Amino acid sequence: MADITLQQAQEKVDQWIRTYGVRYFNELTNMTILTEEVGELARIMARTYGEQSFKESDKNRDLGDEMADVLWVLICLANQTGVDLTAAFEKNMQKKTSRDKERHINNNKL
Repeated sequence: MADITLQQAQEKVDQWIRTYGVRYFNELTNMTILTEEVGELARIMARTYGEQSFKESDKNRDLGDEMADVLWVLICLANQTGVDLTAAFEKNMQKKTSRDKERHINNNKL
């Protein structure tokens, strides 16, 4: 698969939902699913990069797949709430740059 933009990802998810998913789950259900998916990602991170050991049921989990699950549900939420992720990301980058352009450079802890 070639590189895709955030807008294209939003369109692909929407098309998949309309073709195979019947409809979007409601926003609250998707928010709960997002929390669940972040938890699954956290579990893999804790076992891969943290101090926890893997349980047998965790050994075949794929970090990229878990991240993609989080992204999928986030895109669903953006689609159903009318958020343009490209515009939101650009605005967020500008906010971070304006707010933090010297903060980290001047952080003696880094």
